[in-house]
Amino acid sequence: MSEDASVRYTNTILIDHNGVRQEGDVLLHADGSWSVSNGDEDVQEVIDGSKKLITRSLQNWHTHLAMQLNGRDFSDGFPLHRWLNEAIFPTESRISPKYVRVGSSSAAAEMIKTGSTFAADMYFFPSTTGEVLEQAGLRGLIGGPVSDIALPSHPDAKSALDELDGLLATNDKTRRIQYAIATHSVYLCSEETLLQASELAEKRKARLHIHVSETRKEISDCFSAHKKYPVEYLDSIDFFKPGTICAHASWVKKNEIQLLKNHEATVVHCPSSNMKLACGGTLSYPAYAQAGVDVRLGTDGAASSGNGLNLLAEAKTASLVQRHDHWDATLLPASEIFQIATKGSQDWVAWGTDDIRMSPHGRGRNRYLSHLVYNGAECLDMWVEGRQLRKDGVTLSLDEQSIRQDIDLAVEHYYEGVEGN
Repeated sequence: MSEDASVRYTNTILIDHNGVRQEGDVLLHADGSWSVSNGDEDVQEVIDGSKKLITRSLQNWHTHLAMQLNGRDFSDGFPLHRWLNEAIFPTESRISPKYVRVGSSSAAAEMIKTGSTFAADMYFFPSTTGEVLEQAGLRGLIGGPVSDIALPSHPDAKSALDELDGLLATNDKTRRIQYAIATHSVYLCSEETLLQASELAEKRKARLHIHVSETRKEISDCFSAHKKYPVEYLDSIDFFKPGTICAHASWVKKNEIQLLKNHEATVVHCPSSNMKLACGGTLSYPAYAQAGVDVRLGTDGAASSGNGLNLLAEAKTASLVQRHDHWDATLLPASEIFQIATKGSQDWVAWGTDDIRMSPHGRGRNRYLSHLVYNGAECLDMWVEGRQLRKDGVTLSLDEQSIRQDIDLAVEHYYEGVEGN
């Protein structure tokens, strides 16, 4: 629809990020806002919303989108460091922009189908991923990986940072696609590399994205090398910049949580990934909440998470694991975890309520959000900046069937000659 146009949903239920509930006719505006409809406005389209629940879209804050190529049970049963060194790194040595485009296209299609409009990504050939998300109509904070081991996209960390310098120069807050600096971790980046990345972030006013304290081995090795744990070490070298994204942040001490708060960091809870790779612990939400740290949700890559990018399923897992780990059934009820899952969203999704998973509706049709979080529903419609990416369960901005064919063919060639794949 045009820049100033709106769409009217009739006889519907809308629940915004703050839990404000509206029943009846509503207008969704191209700028991402909403209002009650009087029924006489000039709109682009009128949609029957009687079997739809409208909410803010989901936001996925830690992904490796093109890892769809490695996903769906790839190296299932490997612990993290064996998974990285024996499975992921060797296969990713053959990655190319062509494969990243195919994998990212598959990821974009899955995001749209499951209600997510944003991903904070970390993967090779970031400009390719940026192009894919741009064409799909999605939003992204695309982090180019930086590491001291040879990357398939760059021979060393310096060349990776040089490329990112150029990409970061194109950042514009009005654009849906932004770029970031994705230093892999304290165990794959030297102090020099971490500082160079931090200096570039300062120069370009960009965000950093890093894996932090994901496993006991990581924190043990860091302490052995620096006499500090990862967050303490990063603080000691003045790595952090406001808005630094810390994925996992599971094995941390209380003083480290306070350091993350002091640095205005964003931590990302990735429970499915932590559990699948048996990391032995997940982010402790109560401690972060008490400190006032910005907490988001992420699925991680398809090869390490629950084999996909379904952020709604991740929200359920996050709620349940926090209750289980802390012996507290009051933690993260549906309304609260959904706020975390949609925090910062400017977009809209309409979920199908004519679905046995969404029944019973309750006397006041008040059970929808709980059913949505704990039982799931079909994403029927999606709106980003006034553009409809999905309509009545059909994705409009991408050709799903063609993408399925492309990724099956790509994987066939990608793993040619590799046993077990």
